[in-house]
Amino acid sequence: MAEVQDQLEIKFRLTDGSDIGPKSFPAATSIASLKESILTQWPKEKENGPRTVKDVKLISAGKILENNKTVGECRSPLCDIPGGVTTMHVVVQTPLVEKEKKASSQPKENKCVCVIL
Repeated sequence: MAEVQDQLEIKFRLTDGSDIGPKSFPAATSIASLKESILTQWPKEKENGPRTVKDVKLISAGKILENNKTVGECRSPLCDIPGGVTTMHVVVQTPLVEKEKKASSQPKENKCVCVIL
């Protein structure tokens, strides 16, 4: 019975509203391992998928989960329903997109237009 309680049913909600899972994970599973699992299960037909673990952020109970934590450490008492499924939201943020945003916003900030008549 203790082994069943050390397992957590998790489904991953993608930004378009679709899900990966649910799948059972041991409480000792690291968040980095969950992210690796998401990478391998990511639907091939979806665009802008993550390339590395660094591109993925997991959110559970309103908190961004850190890679060095375990599922058991991140478990929220509010979401811990026996036999229930925990939903974690997946945010994909690639470094390339961040750089493009910064590059496109900098010229706009530095522009000054003057007209002398």
